[in-house]
Amino acid sequence: MKGTIASAQVGEPRERALLVGIHRKRDPRWEAEDSLDELARLADSAGAVVVGTILQERAAPDPRYLIGKGKAQETKAQWGGKVDLLVIDEELSGSQQRSLEELTGWKTVDRPLLILDIFAQRARSREGKLQVELAQLDYRLPRLVGTGTELSRLGGGIGTRGPGETQLETDRRTIRRRMAKIREDLAKVRRHRALLRRPRKRHAIPIVALVGYTNAGKSTLFNALTHSGVQTDDALFVTLDPILRRVTTADGFGFLLSDTVGFIRRLPEQLVTAFKATLEELDEADLLLHMIDASHPQVMEQKEAVDTILRDLGLSTKPIVEVFNKVDRLTGGIGQSFIGSKTIVPRVAISALTGYGLDRLLQSVRESLATAASQAREYDRLPYPAVHA
Repeated sequence: MKGTIASAQVGEPRERALLVGIHRKRDPRWEAEDSLDELARLADSAGAVVVGTILQERAAPDPRYLIGKGKAQETKAQWGGKVDLLVIDEELSGSQQRSLEELTGWKTVDRPLLILDIFAQRARSREGKLQVELAQLDYRLPRLVGTGTELSRLGGGIGTRGPGETQLETDRRTIRRRMAKIREDLAKVRRHRALLRRPRKRHAIPIVALVGYTNAGKSTLFNALTHSGVQTDDALFVTLDPILRRVTTADGFGFLLSDTVGFIRRLPEQLVTAFKATLEELDEADLLLHMIDASHPQVMEQKEAVDTILRDLGLSTKPIVEVFNKVDRLTGGIGQSFIGSKTIVPRVAISALTGYGLDRLLQSVRESLATAASQAREYDRLPYPAVHA
């Protein structure tokens, strides 16, 4: 399993990470392997050096050690002195995490905490930082077990970023008060966003929002259409805060384009909840462009993961154009399964990097917005149903 090594943050040594996944025997093995590959990219994005991976076959996770006491002891014997960090491709309970740390002597983080750590590193705006802090506190609060148990993690590095140690060492009541305060602040953000949206609605400016799996190329397309300088990188979760810019074609057709946070399989529930203010941009959009990495080996599985999240957010009924990006990386052509298959949802093949297909994409956006506006006008003309006392 391969993973490029990200550059270490200035002044912070890289942690050597051992990744551990579980293959439940009833499930296809490729799913567990693909998830572990993705975990390697997450660890890489967090700044760790992946020194090894373990995929264990189990009928069910061990309730105390997840991978079983024997496997944990074997892992410690094999990797002792070579590892600083144990990263588990599952969500651990507080007791499982402590048991693994006590047995191995390694700091242990699970998949949700690793993703939260990446978000903590990438958050730049006050809103983004508040959302990440809320998600971290929500994740850690149920893991605060027993009097005197510290919620903070000592030593720094992955899994420790975000709220300060003083905050995390306080009791449940103080943490809940802090969470309530953050929710109040985020509510103010939502009200401010609502005020900003009024001029858009008054002037009937259509809004198109980019959605998709993380690293599908949303920010690259955003830059290509808006001529902006939004940061792009071959890494996960580069964009956290929503960015809005106007797009105007040569013939005067225009719309507002919004770039939003990327999705991922098994996205921590705490993040979906905390980023509600950001995801409201999707709810306000007239059209969603679902960006899909056509070059990824599990392209359709990633597509389905995003479709599931959109359904969970109540957004699956919105007009959508499926945009198969990175076709410049395909050696065998675009493929009939992508564009040629008959689907209700429009599909367009592009390369945001080279500009291939962007004219067809803009035409599809224009047609989809026109269809959505026409349907809205038809809906407005429908008579109200009679109300009988």
